[in-house]
Amino acid sequence: MQIKILGWSGGIGGNLRTTSFLIDDDVLIDAGTGLGDLPLNQMTDIRHIFLTHSHMDHIAGLPLLADSMFGVHEEPIIIHAQEKTIKALKAHIFNWVIWPDFSELPNKDKPCISFQIMKPGEIVNIRNRQFEMIPVNHTVPGVGYCISDPRSTVAFSGDTTTNDSLWNRLNEYDHLDLLFVEAAFANHDLEISRISKHYCPSLLAQDLKKLKHNPKLWLTHFKPGEEDLIYQECEAAIEGFSINSLSGGEVFKL
Repeated sequence: MQIKILGWSGGIGGNLRTTSFLIDDDVLIDAGTGLGDLPLNQMTDIRHIFLTHSHMDHIAGLPLLADSMFGVHEEPIIIHAQEKTIKALKAHIFNWVIWPDFSELPNKDKPCISFQIMKPGEIVNIRNRQFEMIPVNHTVPGVGYCISDPRSTVAFSGDTTTNDSLWNRLNEYDHLDLLFVEAAFANHDLEISRISKHYCPSLLAQDLKKLKHNPKLWLTHFKPGEEDLIYQECEAAIEGFSINSLSGGEVFKL
């Protein structure tokens, strides 16, 4: 399994791109602005997209991808997401006002994209890989994902704050090689973290104590302009883990 970080930031500016992870050559976890840096010939390989939630920084590239891939394949790109996430996309994005509904184009029988409802706890198998949806704690219905193949296990928290569901489920796996986890705000924004249901370093450090595994930890979703501060605060607060921060473009081969 290979993971390429197309986007990792909590915002845009300069070389910052929002969340999108490419799994091998055919699966995306989220479809933020980082998706737009893929060459067109690599976009054509994408057949599945797993969404964590409906917020713009995680879905901004999806409508443009659908447009770029229109007419390229006979089979649709499958969008896996919770029912409420799909309803939000159809109501507010693919609504013929903001963007055409590519789940009905060129026709309903052979659309460009296809929405498939996925529930927390469900597992989708694609080419010898398992994608499990895990509920987390965010301001809209949100999930993380655990991706595994016969040799490796990787997890992504999605957007979340203090919770038990993510950590309890990850503890049920035999091992965990990599964990991509958000730390959106610095500690001086603790109250904003609680209101917006994101981690800051102090909250993340508390929750990581619930994890029985010791994966390599990669931090993501930093507020633009405060990357160094957030990372330094995570280093100071989190004990017992190898801590790294994403900057975009990393490739992990497992």
